[in-house]
Order: sequence, then C-alpha cells, then structure tokens
Amino acid sequence: MTFEILVAFLTRLSLVLLFLPFSALDKVLNFADATKQAGQATSSHGVAKALILTGLFVEVVMSLGVLTGVADRLAAFILSGYCAVTAVLFKQFWRAPDFRLRGPSTGRETLWDFLKNFAVAGGFLLVTFGPTAGSVDRFFADPFGSTHPYSLTETQP
Repeated sequence: MTFEILVAFLTRLSLVLLFLPFSALDKVLNFADATKQAGQATSSHGVAKALILTGLFVEVVMSLGVLTGVADRLAAFILSGYCAVTAVLFKQFWRAPDFRLRGPSTGRETLWDFLKNFAVAGGFLLVTFGPTAGSVDRFFADPFGSTHPYSLTETQP
C-alpha cells in the first residue's frame, strides 16, 4: 500500500468513523434507548423504530460505500443529508429552555453539536461533488459512479 492510498483511506475513514462502527454499534447495543431518543421526532413508537433501523442501514451501507469507493458519491450525498436531518431532528438547540450565548447553557452545547453535524455534512459534500465547481456536473451525470479514491492517477468518471 502506498502512502497516497493510505492517506486517501484514512481521510475517508475519518469521515465515516463516527457512523461505522460507533453510532451503528450503539444503535444495536442500545436499541431501546435509541428508539426512545427517536421519539423526540415522532409520537409513534413504530415510526421511531423505523427511524432507528433506517439510520442503522444508512450508517452501515453508506459508510461502506464511502470507504470502499463503490457508488461513493451517492453514499456521501445520502450521508450528508442524514447529517443535516439528524441535526434538525435531534439537535434542536433553539428548544432548550436555557439557551443563551453566555454562561452555562445546555442549549449552547447542543448548538455546537448541531453545527458539527453540518460540518460533517460539508465533508461528505466534498466527496460527492469534488473540490471544484466544475466537478458538480459529474455527480449529476453519473450519481452511482465512483470517484476512484484509491487510484494513483486522476480519473474523470
């Protein structure tokens, strides 16, 4: 394995490490608690379970896509949306009764988690669309294509 491939792999691993294995494993080991947390978004216990199972699928399958390079742009796009949706559903800093910018505040702590979700979403969008404006069209032309992350030559899918 060359240094360049190792860097590409570790970069992608750092993006998905939050989800696979940690968040996915947490959902499996603490399914009841995860379902209870999902109850913040819905009053239906069945829908809450479906949300957790959907999240588990997204975290495992899409993370593997980003890591392996198989349909990695689409996988990263889905993970970006997942980060944004989970921020809005579960990091509602604006609802905290003690939200303030100065002094102790659980709402402010939640704000940082909210912003971190969007920062990770931005990282996934870089995988999706590439670093330049000219690369955006490539995703829409072939959303299931690969960025060929472990190729040692520049490829234009």
